[in-house]
Amino acid sequence: MKVTQISSFIENRPGRLHAACAALAAKGVNIHTLSLADTREFGILRLIVADPAAAKAALEGAGYIAKFTDVVAVEVPDDAGGLSRILAHVDAAGLNIEYMYAFSTTVGEHAIVIIRFTDADRAVAELQQRGVNVIEPVKLLAQ
Repeated sequence: MKVTQISSFIENRPGRLHAACAALAAKGVNIHTLSLADTREFGILRLIVADPAAAKAALEGAGYIAKFTDVVAVEVPDDAGGLSRILAHVDAAGLNIEYMYAFSTTVGEHAIVIIRFTDADRAVAELQQRGVNVIEPVKLLAQ
């Protein structure tokens, strides 16, 4: 139950993020969640959308480099220690996290953490075996 994420390099200058989002909007692509990490000259825009192929095409059509990346969406209790308990399972399984970002769906109930693991398939199997709720893409996009 991996989720397809779009990663795109964006110049770190005024107007470039807006232009990327406008290109997506022009093609009817709705952004469900995103992360933007920056360096001095470029940022990496990471997106979860309902139609990754349309998002990739829209970004590439606007002159951006875009690629697909497999990530895992994990439900986390929205309380003190919720993430720590999930990370304990990650550590017990010996999984390596490259990066992660999160969003809350209903405050006080649960959050969703998007995690890029070194081995997404193994991560899904290990987490499910330990009772962690790995969110299916269709359910994630219904949040």
